[in-house]
Amino acid sequence: MRVLSGIQPTGNLHLGNYLGAIRNWVKMQDEMDADSACFFFLADLHSITVHEERETRMRNVREMAAALIACGIDADRSVLFNQARVPAHAELAWLLNGTARIGWLNRMTQFKDKAGKNREGASVGLFVYPVLQAADILLYQATHVPVGEDQKQHLELTRDIAMKFNTDFGEDVFTLPDPYIPKESARIMSLRDGNAKMSKSDPSDMSRINLTDDDDGIAQKVRKAKTDPEPLPELAADLAGRAEALNLVGIYATLTEQTPDAVCAQFAGQGFGAFKPALAEVLVETLRPIRQRFIELKEDEAALDAILDKGAAKARAVAAPTLSGAYEALGLMR
Repeated sequence: MRVLSGIQPTGNLHLGNYLGAIRNWVKMQDEMDADSACFFFLADLHSITVHEERETRMRNVREMAAALIACGIDADRSVLFNQARVPAHAELAWLLNGTARIGWLNRMTQFKDKAGKNREGASVGLFVYPVLQAADILLYQATHVPVGEDQKQHLELTRDIAMKFNTDFGEDVFTLPDPYIPKESARIMSLRDGNAKMSKSDPSDMSRINLTDDDDGIAQKVRKAKTDPEPLPELAADLAGRAEALNLVGIYATLTEQTPDAVCAQFAGQGFGAFKPALAEVLVETLRPIRQRFIELKEDEAALDAILDKGAAKARAVAAPTLSGAYEALGLMR
Protein backbone atom coordinates (compact mmCIF):
# COMPACT_ATOMS: atom_id res chain seq x y z
CA MET A 1 0.00 0.00 0.00
CA ARG A 2 1.37 3.39 -0.97
CA VAL A 3 -0.56 6.44 0.17
CA LEU A 4 -0.06 9.96 -1.15
CA SER A 5 -1.63 13.21 -0.01
CA GLY A 6 -0.80 16.88 -0.36
CA ILE A 7 -1.70 20.16 1.25
CA GLN A 8 -1.53 23.76 0.09
CA PRO A 9 1.12 25.77 2.00
CA THR A 10 -1.10 28.77 2.61
CA GLY A 11 -0.21 29.80 6.15
CA ASN A 12 -1.05 28.36 9.53
CA LEU A 13 -3.34 25.38 9.96
CA HIS A 14 -6.66 25.62 11.74
CA LEU A 15 -8.70 23.10 13.70
CA GLY A 16 -10.64 22.01 10.62
CA ASN A 17 -7.40 21.00 8.84
CA TYR A 18 -6.14 19.14 11.89
CA LEU A 19 -9.28 17.18 12.77
CA GLY A 20 -10.51 16.83 9.21
CA ALA A 21 -7.39 15.42 7.56
CA ILE A 22 -4.08 15.62 9.35
CA ARG A 23 -5.01 13.52 12.36
CA ASN A 24 -6.03 10.80 9.91
CA TRP A 25 -2.69 11.17 8.11
CA VAL A 26 -0.90 10.57 11.39
CA LYS A 27 -3.04 7.50 12.08
CA MET A 28 -2.28 6.13 8.60
CA GLN A 29 1.41 6.73 9.15
CA ASP A 30 1.30 4.90 12.47
CA GLU A 31 -0.58 1.92 10.98
CA MET A 32 1.74 1.37 8.01
CA ASP A 33 3.64 -1.92 7.82
CA ALA A 34 7.15 -2.46 6.46
CA ASP A 35 5.88 -2.86 2.88
CA SER A 36 3.83 0.33 2.89
CA ALA A 37 4.68 4.02 2.73
CA CYS A 38 3.07 7.43 3.18
CA PHE A 39 4.06 10.38 1.00
CA PHE A 40 2.97 13.83 2.20
CA PHE A 41 3.87 16.85 0.11
CA LEU A 42 3.48 20.60 0.27
CA ALA A 43 1.87 21.74 -2.96
CA ASP A 44 3.97 24.82 -3.66
CA LEU A 45 3.78 24.32 -7.43
CA HIS A 46 0.01 24.46 -7.14
CA SER A 47 0.28 27.65 -5.08
CA ILE A 48 1.59 29.70 -8.01
CA THR A 49 -1.94 29.93 -9.45
CA VAL A 50 -2.38 32.68 -6.81
CA HIS A 51 0.03 35.61 -6.68
CA GLU A 52 2.24 35.64 -3.62
CA GLU A 53 5.45 37.44 -2.79
CA ARG A 54 8.57 35.27 -2.95
CA GLU A 55 9.34 35.53 0.76
CA THR A 56 5.72 34.79 1.68
CA ARG A 57 5.68 31.59 -0.36
CA MET A 58 8.95 30.37 1.13
CA ARG A 59 7.76 31.16 4.65
CA ASN A 60 4.44 29.40 4.07
CA VAL A 61 6.16 26.22 2.89
CA ARG A 62 8.46 26.09 5.89
CA GLU A 63 5.70 26.92 8.36
CA MET A 64 3.39 24.30 6.90
CA ALA A 65 6.15 21.72 7.21
CA ALA A 66 6.64 22.78 10.84
CA ALA A 67 2.90 22.52 11.47
CA LEU A 68 2.63 19.01 10.00
CA ILE A 69 5.57 17.79 12.06
CA ALA A 70 4.10 19.41 15.18
CA CYS A 71 0.83 17.56 14.50
CA GLY A 72 2.62 14.22 14.39
CA ILE A 73 3.93 13.61 10.87
CA ASP A 74 7.24 11.80 11.37
CA ALA A 75 9.75 12.62 8.63
CA ASP A 76 11.65 9.42 9.44
CA ARG A 77 8.66 7.13 8.94
CA SER A 78 6.92 9.08 6.16
CA VAL A 79 8.21 10.99 3.14
CA LEU A 80 7.64 14.72 3.69
CA PHE A 81 8.70 17.16 0.97
CA ASN A 82 7.64 20.10 -1.16
CA GLN A 83 6.89 19.70 -4.88
CA ALA A 84 9.43 22.22 -6.14
CA ARG A 85 12.27 20.06 -4.78
CA VAL A 86 11.10 17.23 -7.07
CA PRO A 87 11.11 18.51 -10.70
CA ALA A 88 9.50 15.26 -11.87
CA HIS A 89 6.11 16.68 -10.79
CA ALA A 90 6.27 19.46 -13.38
CA GLU A 91 7.80 17.19 -16.01
CA LEU A 92 5.14 14.51 -15.72
CA ALA A 93 2.37 17.11 -15.65
CA TRP A 94 3.51 18.38 -19.05
CA LEU A 95 3.64 14.85 -20.45
CA LEU A 96 0.12 14.17 -19.15
CA ASN A 97 -1.18 17.34 -20.79
CA GLY A 98 -0.92 15.40 -24.03
CA THR A 99 -3.30 12.76 -22.66
CA ALA A 100 -5.78 14.87 -20.67
CA ARG A 101 -8.69 16.32 -22.65
CA ILE A 102 -10.09 19.86 -22.56
CA GLY A 103 -13.59 18.46 -22.18
CA TRP A 104 -12.53 16.63 -19.03
CA LEU A 105 -11.04 19.79 -17.54
CA ASN A 106 -14.06 21.87 -18.53
CA ARG A 107 -16.19 19.66 -16.31
CA MET A 108 -14.06 20.24 -13.20
CA THR A 109 -16.24 22.08 -10.72
CA GLN A 110 -13.31 23.46 -8.71
CA PHE A 111 -12.12 25.54 -11.67
CA LYS A 112 -15.63 26.88 -12.21
CA ASP A 113 -15.92 27.79 -8.54
CA LYS A 114 -12.52 29.49 -8.30
CA ALA A 115 -12.63 31.26 -11.65
CA GLY A 116 -16.22 32.38 -11.16
CA LYS A 117 -17.37 34.98 -13.69
CA ASN A 118 -13.77 35.92 -14.49
CA ARG A 119 -13.08 32.72 -16.42
CA GLU A 120 -11.19 34.54 -19.20
CA GLY A 121 -9.00 36.26 -16.64
CA ALA A 122 -8.11 33.08 -14.74
CA SER A 123 -4.60 31.68 -15.12
CA VAL A 124 -3.89 28.71 -17.37
CA GLY A 125 -2.35 27.11 -14.30
CA LEU A 126 -5.71 27.15 -12.53
CA PHE A 127 -7.31 25.40 -15.51
CA VAL A 128 -4.68 22.64 -15.81
CA TYR A 129 -4.27 22.35 -12.02
CA PRO A 130 -5.97 18.90 -12.04
CA VAL A 131 -3.38 17.55 -14.49
CA LEU A 132 -0.57 18.49 -12.11
CA GLN A 133 -2.61 16.86 -9.35
CA ALA A 134 -2.79 13.70 -11.44
CA ALA A 135 0.98 13.81 -11.92
CA ASP A 136 1.46 14.21 -8.17
CA ILE A 137 -0.39 10.95 -7.58
CA LEU A 138 0.70 8.84 -10.55
CA LEU A 139 4.38 9.70 -10.16
CA TYR A 140 4.63 7.60 -7.00
CA GLN A 141 2.45 4.69 -8.16
CA ALA A 142 0.13 5.58 -5.28
CA THR A 143 -2.39 2.87 -4.55
CA HIS A 144 -4.55 5.04 -2.29
CA VAL A 145 -5.29 8.75 -1.92
CA PRO A 146 -7.17 10.20 1.07
CA VAL A 147 -10.03 12.24 -0.39
CA GLY A 148 -12.94 14.27 0.83
CA GLU A 149 -16.11 15.01 -1.10
CA ASP A 150 -14.49 18.01 -2.83
CA GLN A 151 -11.60 15.93 -4.20
CA LYS A 152 -13.38 12.84 -5.54
CA GLN A 153 -13.74 14.40 -8.98
CA HIS A 154 -9.99 15.06 -9.14
CA LEU A 155 -9.18 11.45 -8.31
CA GLU A 156 -11.62 10.24 -10.98
CA LEU A 157 -9.84 12.47 -13.50
CA THR A 158 -6.49 11.02 -12.39
CA ARG A 159 -7.77 7.51 -13.04
CA ASP A 160 -9.13 8.57 -16.46
CA ILE A 161 -5.76 10.05 -17.45
CA ALA A 162 -3.88 6.96 -16.24
CA MET A 163 -6.20 4.56 -18.08
CA LYS A 164 -6.02 6.52 -21.34
CA PHE A 165 -2.21 6.80 -21.18
CA ASN A 166 -1.80 3.09 -20.43
CA THR A 167 -4.24 2.17 -23.22
CA ASP A 168 -2.80 4.59 -25.80
CA PHE A 169 0.73 3.27 -25.38
CA GLY A 170 -0.05 -0.34 -24.53
CA GLU A 171 1.91 -0.33 -21.31
CA ASP A 172 0.93 -0.29 -17.64
CA VAL A 173 3.01 2.78 -16.85
CA PHE A 174 0.70 4.03 -14.12
CA THR A 175 -1.12 2.45 -11.18
CA LEU A 176 -4.79 3.35 -10.95
CA PRO A 177 -5.25 4.81 -7.45
CA ASP A 178 -8.22 4.11 -5.22
CA PRO A 179 -9.78 6.58 -2.79
CA TYR A 180 -8.90 6.13 0.86
CA ILE A 181 -11.86 6.96 3.04
CA PRO A 182 -10.85 7.22 6.71
CA LYS A 183 -13.03 5.32 9.15
CA GLU A 184 -13.45 8.51 11.12
CA SER A 185 -13.37 11.84 9.35
CA ALA A 186 -14.49 14.95 11.16
CA ARG A 187 -16.15 17.77 9.25
CA ILE A 188 -15.46 20.90 11.26
CA MET A 189 -17.66 23.90 10.59
CA SER A 190 -17.26 27.62 11.22
CA LEU A 191 -17.76 28.88 14.78
CA ARG A 192 -19.90 31.68 13.32
CA ASP A 193 -21.98 29.62 10.88
CA GLY A 194 -22.64 25.94 11.46
CA ASN A 195 -23.50 25.44 7.78
CA ALA A 196 -20.13 26.65 6.43
CA LYS A 197 -16.83 24.77 6.68
CA MET A 198 -14.14 26.21 8.93
CA SER A 199 -11.86 28.04 6.53
CA LYS A 200 -8.80 30.27 6.48
CA SER A 201 -10.46 32.35 3.77
CA ASP A 202 -13.27 33.45 6.10
CA PRO A 203 -12.67 37.16 6.84
CA SER A 204 -13.56 36.67 10.50
CA ASP A 205 -10.76 35.18 12.60
CA MET A 206 -13.43 34.36 15.19
CA SER A 207 -14.84 31.76 12.77
CA ARG A 208 -11.91 29.39 13.26
CA ILE A 209 -9.45 28.15 15.84
CA ASN A 210 -5.91 28.42 14.53
CA LEU A 211 -3.31 25.99 15.77
CA THR A 212 -1.23 29.05 16.72
CA ASP A 213 -3.94 30.60 18.94
CA ASP A 214 -2.90 30.89 22.58
CA ASP A 215 -4.92 29.40 25.45
CA ASP A 216 -6.84 32.59 26.15
CA GLY A 217 -7.59 33.13 22.48
CA ILE A 218 -9.01 29.62 22.12
CA ALA A 219 -11.19 30.05 25.22
CA GLN A 220 -12.48 33.40 23.95
CA LYS A 221 -13.38 32.01 20.52
CA VAL A 222 -15.27 29.09 22.07
CA ARG A 223 -17.06 31.43 24.49
CA LYS A 224 -18.19 33.65 21.59
CA ALA A 225 -19.04 30.80 19.21
CA LYS A 226 -22.56 31.01 17.84
CA THR A 227 -25.02 28.72 19.61
CA ASP A 228 -28.71 28.67 20.55
CA PRO A 229 -30.58 28.97 23.87
CA GLU A 230 -31.78 25.35 23.98
CA PRO A 231 -30.14 22.79 26.31
CA LEU A 232 -28.31 19.79 24.93
CA PRO A 233 -30.52 16.73 24.35
CA GLU A 234 -29.80 13.16 25.37
CA LEU A 235 -29.33 11.97 21.78
CA ALA A 236 -27.34 13.57 18.95
CA ALA A 237 -30.20 12.90 16.53
CA ASP A 238 -32.20 15.52 18.42
CA LEU A 239 -29.67 18.19 17.36
CA ALA A 240 -31.20 18.16 13.87
CA GLY A 241 -31.71 21.72 12.71
CA ARG A 242 -29.22 23.04 15.28
CA ALA A 243 -26.13 23.31 13.09
CA GLU A 244 -23.95 25.28 15.49
CA ALA A 245 -24.79 23.04 18.44
CA LEU A 246 -24.10 19.93 16.37
CA ASN A 247 -20.74 21.36 15.29
CA LEU A 248 -19.55 22.04 18.84
CA VAL A 249 -20.70 18.63 20.04
CA GLY A 250 -18.91 17.06 17.07
CA ILE A 251 -15.66 18.87 17.90
CA TYR A 252 -15.83 17.72 21.52
CA ALA A 253 -16.62 14.16 20.45
CA THR A 254 -13.71 14.04 18.00
CA LEU A 255 -11.21 15.47 20.47
CA THR A 256 -12.24 13.10 23.25
CA GLU A 257 -12.73 10.12 20.90
CA GLN A 258 -16.33 9.64 21.94
CA THR A 259 -19.52 9.40 19.92
CA PRO A 260 -21.79 12.46 19.68
CA ASP A 261 -24.43 10.42 21.53
CA ALA A 262 -22.01 9.89 24.43
CA VAL A 263 -21.27 13.61 24.58
CA CYS A 264 -24.98 14.46 24.55
CA ALA A 265 -25.63 11.95 27.32
CA GLN A 266 -22.84 13.53 29.37
CA PHE A 267 -24.20 17.07 29.05
CA ALA A 268 -27.92 16.31 28.61
CA GLY A 269 -30.14 19.08 29.97
CA GLN A 270 -27.26 21.54 30.31
CA GLY A 271 -26.90 24.69 28.29
CA PHE A 272 -23.87 26.04 26.50
CA GLY A 273 -22.87 28.00 29.58
CA ALA A 274 -21.72 24.66 30.99
CA PHE A 275 -20.66 22.98 27.75
CA LYS A 276 -18.44 25.71 26.30
CA PRO A 277 -15.94 25.83 29.20
CA ALA A 278 -15.56 22.03 28.98
CA LEU A 279 -14.99 22.25 25.23
CA ALA A 280 -12.48 25.08 25.65
CA GLU A 281 -10.53 23.07 28.20
CA VAL A 282 -10.28 20.04 25.90
CA LEU A 283 -9.21 22.24 22.98
CA VAL A 284 -6.57 24.05 25.00
CA GLU A 285 -5.06 20.82 26.34
CA THR A 286 -5.04 19.23 22.88
CA LEU A 287 -3.60 22.15 20.95
CA ARG A 288 -1.10 23.53 23.47
CA PRO A 289 1.66 20.94 22.81
CA ILE A 290 1.12 21.25 19.05
CA ARG A 291 1.42 25.05 19.25
CA GLN A 292 4.54 24.89 21.40
CA ARG A 293 6.22 22.38 19.09
CA PHE A 294 5.27 24.44 16.03
CA ILE A 295 6.74 27.63 17.49
CA GLU A 296 10.00 25.83 18.24
CA LEU A 297 10.23 24.29 14.78
CA LYS A 298 9.36 27.29 12.65
CA GLU A 299 12.24 29.33 14.04
CA ASP A 300 14.82 26.85 12.73
CA GLU A 301 14.68 27.31 8.95
CA ALA A 302 17.86 25.30 8.37
CA ALA A 303 16.44 22.27 10.18
CA LEU A 304 13.16 22.48 8.24
CA ASP A 305 15.00 22.76 4.93
CA ALA A 306 17.10 19.74 5.87
CA ILE A 307 13.93 17.71 6.57
CA LEU A 308 12.39 18.75 3.25
CA ASP A 309 15.64 18.01 1.40
CA LYS A 310 15.78 14.55 2.94
CA GLY A 311 12.17 13.83 1.98
CA ALA A 312 12.68 15.19 -1.53
CA ALA A 313 15.68 12.91 -2.08
CA LYS A 314 13.51 9.90 -1.18
CA ALA A 315 10.68 11.19 -3.37
CA ARG A 316 12.98 11.75 -6.37
CA ALA A 317 14.30 8.20 -6.10
CA VAL A 318 10.79 6.73 -6.07
CA ALA A 319 9.54 9.03 -8.85
CA ALA A 320 12.43 8.47 -11.27
CA PRO A 321 11.39 5.05 -12.67
CA THR A 322 7.82 6.24 -13.33
CA LEU A 323 8.97 9.38 -15.11
CA SER A 324 11.43 7.38 -17.19
CA GLY A 325 8.69 4.92 -18.07
CA ALA A 326 6.44 7.74 -19.29
CA TYR A 327 9.22 9.21 -21.47
CA GLU A 328 10.01 5.77 -22.85
CA ALA A 329 6.35 5.04 -23.66
CA LEU A 330 6.07 8.35 -25.49
CA GLY A 331 9.24 7.72 -27.49
CA LEU A 332 10.97 10.78 -26.07
CA MET A 333 14.73 10.19 -26.06
CA ARG A 334 16.76 11.66 -23.21
